[in-house]
Amino acid sequence: MLELQNITFEVEENGQTKRILSDVSLTIDERFVAITGPNGSGKSTLAKIIAGILTPTGGKLLFNGEDITPLSVTERARRGISFAFQQPVRFKGITVKDLISLAAGKHITVGEACGYLSEVGLCARDYIDREVNASLSGGELKRIEIATVLARGTSLSVFDEPEAGIDLWSFQNLISVFEKMYAKSQGSIVIISHQERILNIADKIVVLSAGRIERVGTREEILPSLLGTSACRALTDKLS
Repeated sequence: MLELQNITFEVEENGQTKRILSDVSLTIDERFVAITGPNGSGKSTLAKIIAGILTPTGGKLLFNGEDITPLSVTERARRGISFAFQQPVRFKGITVKDLISLAAGKHITVGEACGYLSEVGLCARDYIDREVNASLSGGELKRIEIATVLARGTSLSVFDEPEAGIDLWSFQNLISVFEKMYAKSQGSIVIISHQERILNIADKIVVLSAGRIERVGTREEILPSLLGTSACRALTDKLS
């Protein structure tokens, strides 16, 4: 279980302090938790704070009762937290198979690596020995990154807009991957997303606005009003 207690995040811009997140408190222990809201509301910042990429300027995070606020990305990964970027990182000189092995934390066979790739809709023989570099498209990198999270099998997986760049791969397949991931790990999956089809599988929806939590509830409680409010017109456009 992850607990966010009064999380605040500020940055310095042109000599002035800008607050990105303000007093965010949240408990995450459900199967699927979706965090949504207008652009600039602080969603990606919150995801990076959970992963340890950013350190909050106020508040703390507890993971299974342990204060992980000062821990690095690597230390959090060792405790069972994984993160998938909105724009996946490229690794020149590392093959797809090597990357999946690193994610799994052990040497895996070609057959095992192929299994993870097939889960995300990639033909293994075309990718297993390719480098994770500029020769891969954004969509290919996104799916390979999801395959690495599958290989890790962590108890908390955070995805920042996983639907980005997978136009040629159906949403139903993506949702199926999330369901298989949960069946394997029995942990929580946090998804930053604007997409109604992803919000519709969430057990809990968190709505951020201007760096604050505006609403929290089940999809039955949140989704109808979310899609119907004029304040979320920009969000609704993305759902269509």
